[in-house]
Amino acid sequence: MDYLFFDLDGTLTDPKEGITKCVDYALKHFGIHTQNLETLTKFIGPPLLDSFMEFYGFDAPKAKLAIEKFGERFSATGIFENRVYPGVLSMLQHLCDAGKTLALASSKPWVFSERILEKYGLSPYFSVVSGSELDGRRNAKAEVIAEAFKRLQLSEKDRSRCIMVGDRKHDIIGAKANHIASLGVRFGYAQDGELEAAGADYITNTIEQTEALLLTL
Repeated sequence: MDYLFFDLDGTLTDPKEGITKCVDYALKHFGIHTQNLETLTKFIGPPLLDSFMEFYGFDAPKAKLAIEKFGERFSATGIFENRVYPGVLSMLQHLCDAGKTLALASSKPWVFSERILEKYGLSPYFSVVSGSELDGRRNAKAEVIAEAFKRLQLSEKDRSRCIMVGDRKHDIIGAKANHIASLGVRFGYAQDGELEAAGADYITNTIEQTEALLLTL
């Protein structure tokens, strides 16, 4: 594979502290108090709009307001309540050294993703950054991958040379929608059996396994 599309949250970084605290902040606006922030880790990965609607029964307007409240805390504090997984930097360096082209494909707003990549020294490894807009447009992973494909100026024949790497079923589903291969990583936030059920083409357990597989594909 020559073109590697990476998810961010749960794949390159562990954003648990920031995301769970920001979801909690948003829910409090609606009078909902969370006893255990661990229960909010299910928000890591999927589009926030979908998560607020699925997990709390919000309609679309209410979910959009929740995202605005989430963003209030995230843009100021939560964005850097985050850490890069050990081994990620060396993996990215080795992949680039091998001639791979890397693209970030995250459902997070691209402006936040760019700030995170810059903060943690990940920017130099990525040729393009694709994500959602602050108004909620292009938040589905299939749309994000399609945008990354477009920004890399790839043709239809290049799809066989692309793979999506992520930790949730949305990454796998998005890859299938774009007719590219998928690699699910178990060290993120997938539920047991989630990646298998979504039909991931490959599954790895560690950063080291992920690097080794991507270098051989």
